[in-house]
Amino acid sequence: MDAAAVLAAFDEQVRRRPRADDGHVEDDGDVVRTVSAGGGWNGVEWTALTSANADAAIQAQIRRFAEIGRPWEWKHYSYDQPDDLRERLVAAGLTPGEDETLLVGTIAELDLAVRPPAGVELRAVRDRHDLDALVAVHDEVFGGHHASGPLAAALADGTAAAVIAWAGEAPVSAARVEFYPGTEFAGLWGGGTLPAWRGRGVFRSLVAHRAALARQAGYRYLQVDAMPASRPILRRLGFTELATTTPFAHPGR
Repeated sequence: MDAAAVLAAFDEQVRRRPRADDGHVEDDGDVVRTVSAGGGWNGVEWTALTSANADAAIQAQIRRFAEIGRPWEWKHYSYDQPDDLRERLVAAGLTPGEDETLLVGTIAELDLAVRPPAGVELRAVRDRHDLDALVAVHDEVFGGHHASGPLAAALADGTAAAVIAWAGEAPVSAARVEFYPGTEFAGLWGGGTLPAWRGRGVFRSLVAHRAALARQAGYRYLQVDAMPASRPILRRLGFTELATTTPFAHPGR
């Protein structure tokens, strides 16, 4: 993989031209943000800033999202400019979350010959019962309450597919793949496994299953924002680390 070329393609195709599930995208030229119409994600997706205009751009985003009155996020990547953008965001009142690693795999080169462990079956999310099971897994793994509405809409229009790992009638892991129409990329999201089932190969099988779905849909690359625990698994499957991404949160007031 030509890492620099793939990162440039990801930046141009995915970050600069995001798809808003339940709202719209606003492009100021040097800042692209997503504004949700309801309870979806709000935040800054892409920037092309300099030392001369970064502080003014940050304040402009704070004012814009204050009009909405909901929490929002600035999704920062380690290659974003200027070099001290992280420090500027903190100085403006945004709070950094946990770093994640941006990994991308060329789907044709990934190891997809992975089966779930004995006693586990992978099933597609197809109905309300399945959606409720997926939400229950994510609530337990990640905490909080995860709304199913945006995913239900994405499943309906074909821009996402979701899968659950079942041990008998108990859901033990769940994840989704999002398809980015008009690009070469699909993205892996979710990937939550109950603690008692970690280390058995369930997550690995879910990655391979979703990668196969993206291949069938005609995508060339698969992107993941990975936490530390999943990074070595993804690297063994053939993914390459391209950058670090950090969410900077603002309360929106």
